[in-house]
Amino acid sequence: MTTTFSSETYTLTVGALTRELPLVRPTPNRKLPLVEFLGDTELSQAAALEVQKLLPDGTDVLFTCETSSIPLVHALAVITGLPYEVARKRRRPYMNDPLIQDVASMTLGVGETLWLDTRHAAQLRGKRVTVVLDVVSSGGTIAALERLIARAGGTAHGRVAAFSQGQPKLEIRVMQQLPIFER
Repeated sequence: MTTTFSSETYTLTVGALTRELPLVRPTPNRKLPLVEFLGDTELSQAAALEVQKLLPDGTDVLFTCETSSIPLVHALAVITGLPYEVARKRRRPYMNDPLIQDVASMTLGVGETLWLDTRHAAQLRGKRVTVVLDVVSSGGTIAALERLIARAGGTAHGRVAAFSQGQPKLEIRVMQQLPIFER
């Protein structure tokens, strides 16, 4: 699948911060605003301040997958003082007996596999874990992360995302809905 970029943008406002997001075309008849937290500390911090309000009481650990959500979750961890863990999208040589979980669907329609090293899985055991993502569309990634939480011995405690595109199949607390432009 090839994603093309257009010269069009979407104006995003989070708190007092405004960004012009490029519109990407994952399919010939659809355009989506591309949210990128990587390299944008201001956006990461502004979104974390808002997402913090969505966290369920009693959360022990934040959990996400690489890559784009990491700056958001890191900023959220700094604000809340909560630890976080990250599922990887490929196996790393240092991983020892990792938990492996397929993802039914991901944003932009690319299926992937998530990997969680046993030492990171141990940090979820017996904990109330809230999944945090940057953008959620179908909810497939959240469902896969929740399966990893259960397999690690933790409890899926909450689901939050900075942005939503479309209608996720799961109940998720979302800071802001992003549009999908159909042709």
